[in-house]
Amino acid sequence: MSKRPRLASRLVIGGIAGFVGTMVMTSAMRRMHRHLPEKESYPLTPREIVDSAKDQLAIPLAEEATKDATTLAHFAYEAAMGALIAAMNPDPRKRGGALAGGAIWLASYMGWIPAVGTLEPATKHPARRNALMIGAHLVWGSATAAAIRELRLARETIFARGEDRDVPPEPR
Repeated sequence: MSKRPRLASRLVIGGIAGFVGTMVMTSAMRRMHRHLPEKESYPLTPREIVDSAKDQLAIPLAEEATKDATTLAHFAYEAAMGALIAAMNPDPRKRGGALAGGAIWLASYMGWIPAVGTLEPATKHPARRNALMIGAHLVWGSATAAAIRELRLARETIFARGEDRDVPPEPR
């Protein structure tokens, strides 16, 4: 690849890639969730976080609005994490992305989420649910890294400056 994009470009690329990775992650979460035993198949962490925040802030939200808030918060958080990854490494490999996803899980589920009193640390969650969420974060990181690389390649090829052959000529 050519020269390293400026920080603002890496943030844009990473945010988009994190959003894309979140779609892949969400699909994996949904598929893995249906294999949990019935007593562990309650809503996953993004919904639990929104419910907890709603309760802590005494925000009344209808069910549809809560689903929307959960979806928005989940995608926004992971887009921000994708931007952070691209800012630190503009050319991540899938393995490095997966490791970054695992680090984000660790920092979130054992760090800031219990620290702010939103949920208990992961050590107090069922092992299968932790395995599901760790796996989903590894998938997210790998997909996000691949998307970062693809977007960087697109910037250098199909989005780069060149002759515009499909644009009508200027009138004389």
